[in-house]
Amino acid sequence: MMQIEFFKNKLMDTVVWLIVILMTLCCLLPLLNTLAISFSNNSAANANQVGILPVGFTLSSYKKLLEDNQFWRSAWISVLRVVLGTGLNMLMMILLAYPLSKSKNRFASRDIYMKLVIFAMLFNGGLIPGYIIVSKLHLLNTIWALVLPGAVPVFNVILLMNFMKGLPEALEEAAVIDGASEWTILTRVVLPISKPGLATVALFCIVNHWNDYFQGLIYMRTPSKYPLQTYIQQLTIDVSQIADPQQLIYFMTISTRTLNAAKIVVATVPLLVIYPFLQRYFVTGIVIGAVKE
Repeated sequence: MMQIEFFKNKLMDTVVWLIVILMTLCCLLPLLNTLAISFSNNSAANANQVGILPVGFTLSSYKKLLEDNQFWRSAWISVLRVVLGTGLNMLMMILLAYPLSKSKNRFASRDIYMKLVIFAMLFNGGLIPGYIIVSKLHLLNTIWALVLPGAVPVFNVILLMNFMKGLPEALEEAAVIDGASEWTILTRVVLPISKPGLATVALFCIVNHWNDYFQGLIYMRTPSKYPLQTYIQQLTIDVSQIADPQQLIYFMTISTRTLNAAKIVVATVPLLVIYPFLQRYFVTGIVIGAVKE
């Protein structure tokens, strides 16, 4: 009987591992194919001859991206946007999620503000009113046009609020007995033990700011102010406009497909660098923040 149970457990473990490996391959193979295409030559990419290894290895697509000064300028704008935007997001989320995590006994108007938060998550003014507001505030073509419109990510506020609601009340009660103010409780008690939740919503904010290209497209009037994603989204190759024979030969090794693959790789690398530092908090933060008792 024990041998049968042991066999069943081993069989289930094997099935689970096979499913995990299959899902991993489904996610990994397209990434490897994109990476291989970015290092392949024009003809091989256009003929769909590239698998998970490059065909006709070339760095022409990356040279096209990296040799352009606008690439580095846009990269700096994106980094600045991530720093300013994420910092502002975290400040606004903490100041909103902390009072909303309290009961009505401690925050009498909680339900009113909570309804406003839910309403803001479900409905918004739309693209044209948003553009008019940014224009009237004279924020067009500035970094603040990329940061301020999304200063309060409501969905992340709700995640962080639910996380804070799950923290032990005894810690706050002990701080109150010691004479701590609400500000002291927030900064000295709540925030230090909220690292998983904070890291989770911070990762969401970083990804959102880094990957967004549309705001740069509508709020930036000059290409020199484009963030990185907007720049690479607009980057195209027009061989007919190239007169220099050497330049023509160089650009003939690049296709739109290889260049797009290089864009994806370059845009993904910074997030791959950041994610390992936040990954250990991610599972705990998202599970606790998603559960409501």
